[in-house]
Amino acid sequence: MINPKSRYDSKKDGFIGERAFVLPPACVAELESHPLGAQLHFTDIGYYPAADNHCRQRDVPISQWVQIYCRSGRGWYSVDGKHYDVRSNHYFVLPAGRPHAYGADDSDPWTIYWIHYKGSLASLFAPPTIAPTLLNSDANSRISNRIELFEEIMTTLERGYSHESLIYSCATLIYFLSTLKQVDRYRAAGMTAGDMAGRDKSSRVDAVIGYMTENIEQPLRLTDMAAHVHVSPCYLSHLFASHTGQSPMKYLKQLRIRHACQLLDFTSLHINQICHKVGVADPYYFSRLFTSIMGISPTEYRRRPKG
Repeated sequence: MINPKSRYDSKKDGFIGERAFVLPPACVAELESHPLGAQLHFTDIGYYPAADNHCRQRDVPISQWVQIYCRSGRGWYSVDGKHYDVRSNHYFVLPAGRPHAYGADDSDPWTIYWIHYKGSLASLFAPPTIAPTLLNSDANSRISNRIELFEEIMTTLERGYSHESLIYSCATLIYFLSTLKQVDRYRAAGMTAGDMAGRDKSSRVDAVIGYMTENIEQPLRLTDMAAHVHVSPCYLSHLFASHTGQSPMKYLKQLRIRHACQLLDFTSLHINQICHKVGVADPYYFSRLFTSIMGISPTEYRRRPKG
């Protein structure tokens, strides 16, 4: 773990696959004068994968609320003289107007989605405690859907800071924050009546597939999956093969590539960004894996005629 006082506002030149947007002052002023933006708007937003050496210390308070969602890895933050450890699938919100510090763990640096926001409604979206909040991962957690909302904001900003793009991004931000504030209702809204009735009867295989889907960005191991459903790795392999005809790891590889195809089709992310989005740290290995499953390289796949 990093000693909060050992580094000050540190960050290396860049994190492979990172995305970040800082709105120009004129855009912030435009949002503050708009009826929707005045209620809630962002000023900075980004995604840092495996953010080694990432650390921020603000002794002078800022006017924005800061929300950080740790997708994988570990980190820490401190506020009001208290220190908190952060792990995978935790998120936390730092209130505006209070000094704080946060950073990545030295040995297992976090992958984070982060956003600075403000407005008359900002305090309403804060969790009930300053401590980190765990987003439990299961077949109905819809974490991947929530991340797509965050990605949608950034993809919209990549196209420019037009008035329409800024207002649409603010509206999406309100929905995104609502999915965290009202997490149980958000999950229930994504379930059918059959899901609700059979939730307690869902098979271990379904639970593992849901776990894979919700943790697609993480370097999952067979032992992780087995622990999630409280069985041995050997038993899970047998159970999974009998239901799907494949081993858990082979299924996971195909799931990663299926998600990569969607990102290649519907986003402008670079290939070295997409590989991190699907839990593959090495872009060269990702390219080989993609080619072995799809028969063409990621670049060729993106260039192929669509429709």
